[in-house]
Amino acid sequence: MTIGYGDQAGYDSTDTAVLDAAHAHDARLRESGAVMGIAGEPVQVRNHQAAETTTRTGAFLRSELPLAGFALIEAPTLADAVAMVSQSPCAVANGVVEVWPLQD
Repeated sequence: MTIGYGDQAGYDSTDTAVLDAAHAHDARLRESGAVMGIAGEPVQVRNHQAAETTTRTGAFLRSELPLAGFALIEAPTLADAVAMVSQSPCAVANGVVEVWPLQD
C-alpha cells in the first residue's frame, strides 16, 4: 500500500513536463491493475472494548504535508515497489510517498 503526501505549492513549483510524465506514469500503473485514489476527509472509528462505536471527523495521524492519496500496487519486492512509485506525482512534485508492505 502506498500513501502519497504533497501540497499545492510543491505541485505548482514542479516543471509541467515532469508533472505530465508523472501523471502518465500513474495512468500506466492504473492500467496494470493498481488501485489509486485521492484522499477524502477521514473518519476516525473507535469501539473500545466493543462497547460503543464512536466516530470523529479528521485525521488521527499528523504530517508536515497533507495526505494526497493512496494506491494499492502489487510488486514482487520492496525495491520494485519503490521503483514503481518513484515517478508518481507526489514523489516528483516535492512531496513524499510511503510504501507500506502488507504482511501475509
